[in-house]
Amino acid sequence: MKILARIISNIFSPLLMPTYGIFMALWLSILTFLPASSKWGTLAVVLGLTAILPMLFIAVIYKFKIVSNLNISIRSERWLPYLFIMLCYAATAIYLIMHHAPVWLSTFIWGALIAVAISFLINFAWKISGHAAGIGGVVAMLCVMQYCHLAILNITPIVCIAIIFAGMIGSARVYLGRHTVGQVLTGFANGFICVLLASFIFN
Repeated sequence: MKILARIISNIFSPLLMPTYGIFMALWLSILTFLPASSKWGTLAVVLGLTAILPMLFIAVIYKFKIVSNLNISIRSERWLPYLFIMLCYAATAIYLIMHHAPVWLSTFIWGALIAVAISFLINFAWKISGHAAGIGGVVAMLCVMQYCHLAILNITPIVCIAIIFAGMIGSARVYLGRHTVGQVLTGFANGFICVLLASFIFN
């Protein structure tokens, strides 16, 4: 079971959630009719800025012994990665705006940035689940797409599947002893509420 829990944790890393979210937005909304090169190019930039660049940064600070492990499991060591990730998310949102992406798409990233900022602040006193926040943001984005008729088909089944995945991810984090149930639920609420509010406030 531990191997399965680790696999789930790695596949659904918080750093990959923006990429998963943008992928679904590009292929489930009217944006699916954009040229394939535009969609894959946008996805590559999002992956580079929100996943690959932060991963490289974490590897560098691990090499210089600023953090104890690549999973950043020690709460007191999370502040620097959080700051860097916030900068990467801001750069991603600006990139989308500069390339004339719909406002609702860039607000997904702005909402994620706000969630990371809140996690950054909470982290000084308590450990909150970044994994749960990530999937919470994706679930919120899918709900907004469905509610605001941004999707080209009924994505209710996809929303339900995403919620099931949220349960799997949270359970994996608790099983591995990385978080308590309360930290997972708080993380999910953080990601979900931030993306939801950003979507309705800035649209």
